[in-house]
Formats: sequence, structure tokens, C-alpha cells
Amino acid sequence: MASTKIGFIGLGLIGGSVAKAIRKYYPDYNIIAFDKNRETLALAVQDGIIQTACSSIDKNFRECSYIFLCAPVAYNTAYLSQLKDIMSPDCILTDVGSVKTSIHEEITALDMEENFIGGHPMAGSEKSGFANSKAHLIENAYYILTPTEKVSKERTASYRDFIASLKAIPVVLDYKVHDCITGTISHLPHIIASTLVNYVRDHDTKDELMKALAAGGFKDITRIASSSPVMWQQICLKNRANISQILGGYIASLEKAKASVDSGNEAELYSLFETSRDYRDSMPNSSAGPIKKQFAVYCDIIDEAGGIATIATILASNNINIKNIGIVHNREFEEGVLRIEFYDEASSAKAVQLLQKYHYVVYET
Repeated sequence: MASTKIGFIGLGLIGGSVAKAIRKYYPDYNIIAFDKNRETLALAVQDGIIQTACSSIDKNFRECSYIFLCAPVAYNTAYLSQLKDIMSPDCILTDVGSVKTSIHEEITALDMEENFIGGHPMAGSEKSGFANSKAHLIENAYYILTPTEKVSKERTASYRDFIASLKAIPVVLDYKVHDCITGTISHLPHIIASTLVNYVRDHDTKDELMKALAAGGFKDITRIASSSPVMWQQICLKNRANISQILGGYIASLEKAKASVDSGNEAELYSLFETSRDYRDSMPNSSAGPIKKQFAVYCDIIDEAGGIATIATILASNNINIKNIGIVHNREFEEGVLRIEFYDEASSAKAVQLLQKYHYVVYET
């Protein structure tokens, strides 16, 4: 019996992570890939993730059960045209993009709807490329599936089960609903963060006092402004209609807040902060949403020589890796003096227990 064959067009951070997850849970599957970067393909072969490195999109992809389109959006149309004449009638074609409308429209134009289920794994990293991909990157992360109207329910159910077997959390949505949701909870926050940072930059004092004092809470709520400019430029262009409408609604809510401030309306101002607090506090901490979660704790320490070094030594001696550590000078929004950031939730939880054991006062975010 022939082994199940999976194809990848592009092996970057997300494509590489999905491929590694498939290799982990289905070691006997035959995985092939095409990528413009030959070094990426060589590394994937060397690591045992793929069996066949393809120099082009050719007949090697003909017998694939699934083909993952993981290339930059700009290349998608050309790749789809090539795949149409190659892939078998039983193949499911999917992608990993964070905007779905554009590719669904391309699929419709090419009459490939019976074979397409859009995909969006809500996972990522500050680092890019296959070298930084990990099998567990999509683990316990929401994985949105956007089947076309013409793909069968049986195929959708089968693909949903396959994604679940990779330890991701599949959620089936209409592609238009997907773009509206991600436009609101992911794309809008990135625009807000970026415009807020630029507002501070443009209105800072000559000696940059705002920049100097903007640590703590300000840096936390704007950290996503450090994301890739190219990626977010393309997202805004591809989801332009939704983002424009969402921005309009958000600007109206800002105007309402301004009116409450201008009129000194105590009841409306109180309601603004009370309802936002209650709704935010009702959100599950374990939610695997589109914005990458930070794993940070705050800790009280006495200002003395070696204070930070002692904590770093305690954590290191217990095999806990620190992503970032530093004193919080602006503690208007934070309780602790020292902020320690970790790479994952398990390390953060272990650090809290360990520091409390040594009688440190620790605050979890």
C-alpha cells in the first residue's frame, strides 16, 4: 500500500512547522516540498522532514492527498495556476494565510473550489524561516478552516480531523466571517499599536522624555508594533475593505470617548472603563488567539547589588530559560519591580513556583 503523500509549496516558519508536525505524528508519510530557497530544502531533507526536494512545481505533486500552499501571498496566483493542471481530483489544496478572501476569489476564478479548504493556523514567532519552525508551534493553537461551498462535507470533516491529529484546534468558518473577525481582533490592534507608537514619537519632547518614561504598561500594550512591516502592509492591502469598515467603527468609538471627556460625563466614563475591564477579565487566559501571548511575571526585589543575578541563577540552575529580564522603572500599570519574560507557559509557571519557594513576591500577568 502506497504511503500517504503530502506536498508543500513554501517551507517558511508556518509551512515548516506544519511539515514538522506531520512528520512527528505521521512518520511514515511521504512529504515533498518546493521552495525558492535551495538551502531551505537542503536543510529540510537533512533534518528528515521531507523526502523529496522539488526544483519546480511538477508531476511530483500529482499524487498528493494534501497540498499546503505556504508561499508569500504575491506568488499564490501563479502557483495555483500550475497546481490546477497537476493535482489529482481527490487532492485537498489548502493555504496558511491570515487573510482568506483574496485566495478564495482566486480559487473561484480558477474553478478549483471542489478541492480547496482555506487554512489559517493562529500561531507565529518573532523569528521567521524554516530554521525557526517547530512541530509544537501549532499545538493547542486555533487553526481556522474555510472550506468553499463546493467542497464536500466529508472532505471538510476528514481534513478537520487531520488538523486535530496534529494537536491544533480546528475551527470551521466562512472565509468572509474569518476576515471580519481577524480584522477586528488582530489587524485592528496592530494598527492601533503602530499609530499609538507613532503618535508618541511625533509628540515627544525634544529630549525624548515620553520615550524614556514609556516603559512598563505602554511597551506591553504596543509590543505588537514591532511586527514585520512588510507582512502587515500586505495584510492591510489584502483585507482592505474589512479593515476600513472596522477602523470606521473604532474611530466612532473614540469620538464617543472624546465626547464623554469633553462633556465631563461621569457615568459614561465610568461605564467605558467598567465594561472594558469586565469583558477583558472574562477572556480565558488559555485562549490561543491570533496575537502571540507573552509569558511574563513580575517580581519584587530589593535594590541591591546582585539582586537580578541571584534570580537569574536560581532560574538557570533549574533549567529555566529566560527570554528577557529587566527593571521596570515606570510601574504605573505594574505591581512588580522586575519583569521576567519566558519562552513558554510551562517555564513561566515553573518560575513562579520556584521564586515563591525562595520567598519572592511574584505577580503573574
